[in-house]
Amino acid sequence: MTDWDQMPFFLAVARTGSLRAAADTMGATHATVRRHIEGLETAYGVQLFRRSRQGLTLTAAGETLLPEAEEAEVLLTRARNSLQGLDREASGRIRLSVDPMTGHLLLAPILAEFCRIYPQIELQITLTFDIESISKLETDVAIRHAAEITDDVIARKLQPLPIGIYASQSYLDDVFDTAGRQGAGLTFVGYGPFPELTRWITASPFPKAAVRHEVSDPEMHLHLVRAGAGMSFLASWCADRFPELQRVPGTALDETRSTWVVYHEDLRRIRRVRIFIDYLSQALRMLGRTVR
Repeated sequence: MTDWDQMPFFLAVARTGSLRAAADTMGATHATVRRHIEGLETAYGVQLFRRSRQGLTLTAAGETLLPEAEEAEVLLTRARNSLQGLDREASGRIRLSVDPMTGHLLLAPILAEFCRIYPQIELQITLTFDIESISKLETDVAIRHAAEITDDVIARKLQPLPIGIYASQSYLDDVFDTAGRQGAGLTFVGYGPFPELTRWITASPFPKAAVRHEVSDPEMHLHLVRAGAGMSFLASWCADRFPELQRVPGTALDETRSTWVVYHEDLRRIRRVRIFIDYLSQALRMLGRTVR
């Protein structure tokens, strides 16, 4: 048995944090996953995981192996995708649900490349902030941003989604140094009656900052902040796409949320859906390694 035969099991445990969850992801048994991990540790002569209250966490050796394993996985997936794209069985329609900001700014080039490789697969893309039901098959695949997924679905955690307080450099230059204590004189772009925003602001270093405007669309927040309208809570990848954005001095990132791809258990038996989810997962995971 080669290392790569065991490597998918290593990646599954690293991503899920438990043997049982990894087994569910792989469609294998708990014992099978454990056997492959133990075999890999024996082959390398190192311990890759340690047990903790949170589950299985990577050792220093495991942390060293992880990016190399992910890179190898991506290369193999790309090669397989390029070949499978010619397969007539990889055809049909897939319904994808994603929030507009992620769809416009992150997914568009990924989906365009997927369509090039798989010309027989048609995408029906719904851009919405609503949580379309997977269990009721309102959509086939959904991208969600949450601390955890509690629905009765299969969920793959793709990458952390750090959230921070951002403003344009010009806004910071104009007003930050003259602001009063606890943010008096600063401005947050508001979402309207959104209780979580109030909690975020209260817990921030700027509880006395004014909340102005009512803007329900996060992408509009992004563009208003870029133009100097004030501060807002944005995903950290926004600053990598738009260098005029800066994390406000004295603030920290909230790293409780992650990006997930979710789908109904029955759909994993449909080949075009499996291909799409694997491609989407790899592309977003690799993208996550390039952003702060």
